[in-house]
Order: sequence, then structure tokens, then C-alpha cells
Amino acid sequence: MTALLVAAGAALGAPARYLADLLLQGRHDSRFPWGTFAANVTGCALLGFLAALPARAGLMALGGTGFCGALTTYSTFSYETVRLAQSGARTMAALNVAASVLAGLGAAYCGMAVAQTLAG
Repeated sequence: MTALLVAAGAALGAPARYLADLLLQGRHDSRFPWGTFAANVTGCALLGFLAALPARAGLMALGGTGFCGALTTYSTFSYETVRLAQSGARTMAALNVAASVLAGLGAAYCGMAVAQTLAG
């Protein structure tokens, strides 16, 4: 049953990640990977929120492992960062790393804070 929840969450998270990238990257003339950045930060916030809720294994399997796991992407983040650096945009590559890590941690913290506030 848990594997089916993970698969269902992933079936929603992967297209959400693709659409976020498609919509956001198309709106910017920048080489900065805004779509991947937004998907990863959003996934961090949602995972922080889910992790702070009272223990619900099914919800974490569906939303945390499945949806957030498919929405966020460390491999694309890494590839895009290396691609930026190799193309001579080393400052933008470093900015991508710093912004992604700091925004991801901040988003996870905020997600947890929201869940804890709502839980009372």
C-alpha cells in the first residue's frame, strides 16, 4: 500500500515539476534556472510542512516521498549548475548553489513553522 501512495504522489509531482520549469523558465530571459529553483524551494517548504504535522505515514508517503520527491530534483540542480560554470557563468553557478541551499533551508523551516502554528 505504501508503495502505491509513493507512486501516486510521484505521478503528480513529476508533471508539476515539468510544468513549473516550463512556465517559469519561459518567462525569463536569464540563464538562471528559475524553474528548477522554484520547484526545489516549493518542495522544501511542502516537505517541511508535512514533516511537522503529527505522524501520518500515509500522508508522508504520498506527499513527502512521492510528490515532493518527484517535484524536487537534485540531479537537475547539479547539472544546471555545472552547465552554468562550464559556459563561463561561474558567478551565476555559485549564486545558484548558495540561493538554492539557503532558500531551501529557509523554506523548510517556514513550512515547519506554518504546520506547527496550525497544529496549535
